[in-house]
Amino acid sequence: MIFGSSQKRGLKIIIVGCGKVGRTLVDRLSKEGHDIVVIDQKQERIDNLTNLYDIMGIQGNGASYSTQVEAGIKDADLIIAVTNSDELNLLCCTIAKQVGDCASIARVRNPDYSKEISYLQEKLGLVMIINPELEAAREISSILSLPSTLEVSSFAHGQAEMVEFKIEEGNILDGLTIKNLSQSSSSKVLITAVKRDDEVVIPTGDFVLKTNDIVCAVGARRFARTFLNEIGFKTRQVKDCLIVGGGKASFYLAKLLLQARMNVRIIERSKERCEELSIALPKATIINGDGSDEALLREEGIEYVESFIPLTGIDEENIFLTLYANQVSNAKVITKINRISFDNVMSQLNLGSVVYPRQITAESIIAYVRAKSASGDGNDILTLYHLFDQRVEAIEFNITEKSKATGVPFSVLQFKDNVLIAFINRNGKIIIPSGSDTIEVGDTIMVVTTHTGFATILDTLR
Repeated sequence: MIFGSSQKRGLKIIIVGCGKVGRTLVDRLSKEGHDIVVIDQKQERIDNLTNLYDIMGIQGNGASYSTQVEAGIKDADLIIAVTNSDELNLLCCTIAKQVGDCASIARVRNPDYSKEISYLQEKLGLVMIINPELEAAREISSILSLPSTLEVSSFAHGQAEMVEFKIEEGNILDGLTIKNLSQSSSSKVLITAVKRDDEVVIPTGDFVLKTNDIVCAVGARRFARTFLNEIGFKTRQVKDCLIVGGGKASFYLAKLLLQARMNVRIIERSKERCEELSIALPKATIINGDGSDEALLREEGIEYVESFIPLTGIDEENIFLTLYANQVSNAKVITKINRISFDNVMSQLNLGSVVYPRQITAESIIAYVRAKSASGDGNDILTLYHLFDQRVEAIEFNITEKSKATGVPFSVLQFKDNVLIAFINRNGKIIIPSGSDTIEVGDTIMVVTTHTGFATILDTLR
């Protein structure tokens, strides 16, 4: 049994690939105190990272036995392969498993492999396979199911949802305290975080909500939707979607939306890619043309479509199309951003819902790394989301053994400041906790906090 705080240790991590995702991982994992070695074919990429961070870099092929040995694979805890090649990523992890005794994570994006994820993971012994485009598509699909929200995140295997929305002028929430909202609403939800201008808070019961606040609320899936309906937000799924760009993310998204019985149209420049999509997505309408052509967009009814998703490979084009769509239509628009990271500028553009595939990838990996550094098996953290430009963490902990956090009423437990227990998942039932509730072995617990680096539930206690 564990009755003290969690004992974290810095892991030795080898990252193969210094592209966008690799750089994000280096930034986040180095701040959490891990020993990092990067491998890349391009010395310039390595130099850019080693000049910024206290890490080692090796130029070479990450799937090479000698390169991995030079990087210290024999005593590494984890190898993460995030090059642009799915096959190279899988090969890196396969060789690492043969040479060392480390856990391995691969980024795999090809739709041909997406059908075989479980098989590949089991046969190759990977702890995780990440598909950024598929995860981004899932996030976009979730938002389209509740189009009045800015973001929808699932916890407790889909039993609980965290919804992020903006309080518009005239909404009934304006001027309400959190306490009064809880008393007047029939839905069992909890307001977990609020962003007002540039300030982010974990609110108490006396906090007064105001117009233009961006609010995060958590509850059981059915209650989250009922709550939004009560406060005047649209909860009906959109019926049609116009997508610009026919890449991997578009394919995954269209497949999900077609399964949800939505009408889907995709505009794609490449005639060859249009033919491929027509075969892969026979129920979708594929249009060969330039998605940035205003005349074509109007011809395809951008003024009347219920949702519009620019998924080109160019961030600037996605942003431009979002701003144009917001000007000429009332469509729900979601913007995918791969590269641009000017958060202050982006927030001024009023883009609404924004999806960052590389952040989704990084958060899944960081959740595993953080739990592994505390417990050794990586199973303590089930889900990790960052909110409001990384300033708030929402973490779902798996309670696997007794500790000083279990069996004690919440009214007695002493949590750190700016820590909120959002829900308890007990055998599939979502409980919004009161002072008399307790944490028990077998539960999963969602914590929302402005602290960073929590690896177990014990880290939340004073």
